[in-house]
Amino acid sequence: MFSKETYVNRRRRLMELVGEGVIVLFGNNESPNNYPNNGYYPFRQDSSFLYYFGQNRDGLVGVVDVDNGTETLVGNDIDIEDIVWYGSVDSVADMAAQVGVAHSAPMAQLAQICTEATRAGRTIHFLPPYRHDIMIQIMDLLGIHPSQQRKQASHKLRMAVIEMRSRKEPQEIEEMERAAHIGYLMHTTAMRLVKPGVTEKYIGGQVDGIAHSYGAQVSFPTIFSQHGEIMHGNPSLAVLESGRLALCDAGAETVNNYCSDNTRTMPVSGKFTQRQRDIYDIVVDCHDLALQVAKPGVKYMDVHFAVCRLMAERLKDLGLMRGNVDDAVAAGAHAMFLPHGLGHMMGMDVHDMEGLDQIYVGFNEETRPNLEQFGTNCLRMGRRLQEGFVVTDEPGIYFIPALIDDWRRNGHCAEWLNFDLLETYKDFGGIRIEDDLLITADGCRFLGEERIPYHAGDVEAFMAQN
Repeated sequence: MFSKETYVNRRRRLMELVGEGVIVLFGNNESPNNYPNNGYYPFRQDSSFLYYFGQNRDGLVGVVDVDNGTETLVGNDIDIEDIVWYGSVDSVADMAAQVGVAHSAPMAQLAQICTEATRAGRTIHFLPPYRHDIMIQIMDLLGIHPSQQRKQASHKLRMAVIEMRSRKEPQEIEEMERAAHIGYLMHTTAMRLVKPGVTEKYIGGQVDGIAHSYGAQVSFPTIFSQHGEIMHGNPSLAVLESGRLALCDAGAETVNNYCSDNTRTMPVSGKFTQRQRDIYDIVVDCHDLALQVAKPGVKYMDVHFAVCRLMAERLKDLGLMRGNVDDAVAAGAHAMFLPHGLGHMMGMDVHDMEGLDQIYVGFNEETRPNLEQFGTNCLRMGRRLQEGFVVTDEPGIYFIPALIDDWRRNGHCAEWLNFDLLETYKDFGGIRIEDDLLITADGCRFLGEERIPYHAGDVEAFMAQN
């Protein structure tokens, strides 16, 4: 948790941006696994509640009365039964005082607060819910059916939260640097363990263990697979085979709930084949291009397409693409190899604020997403960059057999793709390299003092040490 003043100042700014009404920020509840007392799923507080109220306990709601300038932390104190099993915790009143909130109230009083505001014709602002227990709570409090809640969520509150959370404070950047250090340990652990005969599941488990032992948890379910062409390939019991590539996409969340997100691709045998190296070096150059181009005032969509043009040009040199590069990219032919966007916002959520709708987080009135074109429709971040933004830089090249077959059968982008040569790459897999970019006053830099090896020679040299 940050200082009391941090949360006081954030809520004050939130009141200024929203302007009127009553803001209700719901914290999360416990999520049992297969029976009520089996707390298998680790508790994770709602990020916006954490941002403004700082407390990492379940069953809390923050209320900010903008018109009266009053704040209340709502929640029930735990009883003796819970103390026996889990130990004593601070009272709700104590937790409120720790973050500069003057008032506290039991959960039963939340209904009264909402009822009185509604009767007075005042606006009750809430964010789009994403958990069904909170949807039920909103329905009980406000009478809004869950199917209508995202539509009726406060646009003014949503945009205020996005404005504040998009630009990271220095203390937030320090937390993300800590997450980057844990990410370094996670990925270098994977590189040390990768060798023929080891299972994906074993390495994935070791990577997860690093996150849990140094931080709060992983920032998303770890992706580790020899099938790098599958975007979200979970670790399986498959045994690593010599000659194949292993892709590791993993990140950590610090105890203060800030994230890292990195991807590395490594040769199982410790050495890239020439064909693997040819493709790998293209991804490296695309990854490094973003570092040169991204800066305040530049649209991240333009960075994305600069990477796509470089990728297409280099794939054309290998004979996998052909024709005019600009026309090929405009037609979306590059999405055969890169079916996702260059990156996304990152912070307390690994896809930062995605629950507030990507069209508002990664885009704005000036920059709109293209939802029609395959690949481009998965671009999560396109708006102009500002100092303090943190975005991921994650180009990749994938050879997806089903996609190759589908496009060939339909003749899609046949003018720019060499399908005969693509057939010979169906057993290749996929490569992705990802780091986290902090936008600075005059450019950008990667987060983390330690760089996880990613240039081909450095990867091979690191793996050879172990």
